Amino acid sequence: MSYLDIKSKDIKPIVDELNTLLADYNLYYQNLRGYHWNVSGKNFFDLHIKFEELYTDARIKIDEIAERILTLRHNPTSEFSKYFEMSSIKETSSLIADTDMVDHILNQHEALLKQMNKVIKKAEAGGDEGTIDMIGAYIGEIEKVSWMLDAWSKE
Repeated sequence: MSYLDIKSKDIKPIVDELNTLLADYNLYYQNLRGYHWNVSGKNFFDLHIKFEELYTDARIKIDEIAERILTLRHNPTSEFSKYFEMSSIKETSSLIADTDMVDHILNQHEALLKQMNKVIKKAEAGGDEGTIDMIGAYIGEIEKVSWMLDAWSKE
């Protein structure tokens, strides 16, 4: 693993946090799919499109997180039973009002950001610049989307 320039003992804590983020993203993704399928009302057109954008982005990030774990020479968690145990994000009903869907997404963004910060701390401790760079970009993106959804939620 000399190409990584990260000590083996420092990799496992990073991978553990990345796997938790992977679990979070998988539950977030599935919640978004449900919202996309079941949104209705006056905001249908806006939110149906936005939810699709969000779940498409989440699907890409799921793959990137898994591939980062593989780059670190570990295996990504891939069982939903483990995701349910690991994730701070819970599956939510999609048979709710559109504004509640947006509130749920904002809460899930908060959980994702907390987990991303845990990943960054472990990556900094291990000198893992690749993970820091990847997750840092994710943080900026999710903060911007959260701001936009919050703005949309205002009266």
